[in-house]
Amino acid sequence: MCLIFFAYNCHPNYRLILAANRDEYFQRPTEKAHFWESYPWVLAGRDLEMLGTWMGITHSGRFAALTNYRDPSLQLTKAKSRGKLVSDFLCMNECPANYLQDVANRRELYNPFNLIIGDSSSLMYCSKQTSGVKELKPGIYGLSNHLLDTPWPKVLKSKQALASYIEKNALIKSQVLFEILADDEKAFDYELPNTGINYVFEKQLSSIFIKGMDYGTRSSTVLLIDRYNHVTFTEKSFSPGQKNSIEVTNEFNII
Repeated sequence: MCLIFFAYNCHPNYRLILAANRDEYFQRPTEKAHFWESYPWVLAGRDLEMLGTWMGITHSGRFAALTNYRDPSLQLTKAKSRGKLVSDFLCMNECPANYLQDVANRRELYNPFNLIIGDSSSLMYCSKQTSGVKELKPGIYGLSNHLLDTPWPKVLKSKQALASYIEKNALIKSQVLFEILADDEKAFDYELPNTGINYVFEKQLSSIFIKGMDYGTRSSTVLLIDRYNHVTFTEKSFSPGQKNSIEVTNEFNII
């Protein structure tokens, strides 16, 4: 996952309103969101290369999502799979605070990451680049390939669009959030962060939705959890060039 923006506990009718884009090489084998056969309470896509995932939710309301932290100079040659940080939490029953503290204690085993996890009562964040675990308060947040709420253009733009939409609407429609996720306008050169990659790639990655034949936005996901604990999880999967998409929606009540 390379962009996540969400409103947590700050809308009268929804506990969580979240939208995210997963950017990845198209050659990397992936399964679309589904309930896993081996863990039937887990709803998530699956990375078939390492068998982890980037985002998911369970029947009991456990949620997790991951983004990479972009800095080529920090890459390890023999790192553990970051996607397992998400899938392990979803498949286990450990409380979020204990799980995230354990991840923070083991963070040196992984390439740079950001991890958001939670359940029906809390939402928490940690990064390999920081030492602590943060419990999130009600508010609107954005996360890309740096720290939480780093003011990259696409983070600011998506947060502002989300804030404007939810302020004016009692009923949140997934399609409106997908329209925000589909914004492919690139940032101005003077706005680009310096993350250690070349200018052409930095420019390509600066948009909310990334178009490309080899690398780009593979899927867009909208997750809504209302005040009655009803979950709507909708994922759109894209082919190279983004000419086609496959949409999958799952709805259930948290038990």
